[in-house]
This record gives sequence, C-alpha cells and structure tokens, in this order.
Amino acid sequence: MNFELLIGFIKLVSQIFIWIVIASSLLSFFLPPYHPVREALDRIVDPFLNPIRRVVPMAGMFDFSPLILIIAVDLISRVLIAILTF
Repeated sequence: MNFELLIGFIKLVSQIFIWIVIASSLLSFFLPPYHPVREALDRIVDPFLNPIRRVVPMAGMFDFSPLILIIAVDLISRVLIAILTF
C-alpha cells in the first residue's frame, strides 16, 4: 500500500483545516455574523469548536477554543502519520 500518498493526504487535510480555523477566527473580528463567507466557515468549524467551548470556559473576552482545536488537529495528524510510518 502507498503510505506516502496517505501521509501526504493527512498533512494536506490537516493544514487546510487549520487555515480554515484561523480564517474563521480572524474574520469573526471583521465581518458581521451573517456574512456569507463567515457563515460558510462557521458551518465547517463550529461543529468542532462547540464541544470544546462546552468544556473550556472563556477567559474574559478571549475564546481559546480555536487554539485548542488547532493543537488537537495537529496532534492527531502527527499521531496518525507516526502510526503509518512505524
């Protein structure tokens, strides 16, 4: 089986998802909640952020759930790649 292709796919999907989370977080400062771009990104990201938001409370005005999601996605992709290369 061609594990290099699968490893490349895992890296690509995780990086794209991380950039989507970053874009969603940054655009939440500039675009209104009902902007079509922001709604599209929120539909992708919110199902992953909502469980984290239920567990981790906001620290004042700061929401650390996107950072936790980025770390989790990176960690999961690294573990999957380590398993495939072992």
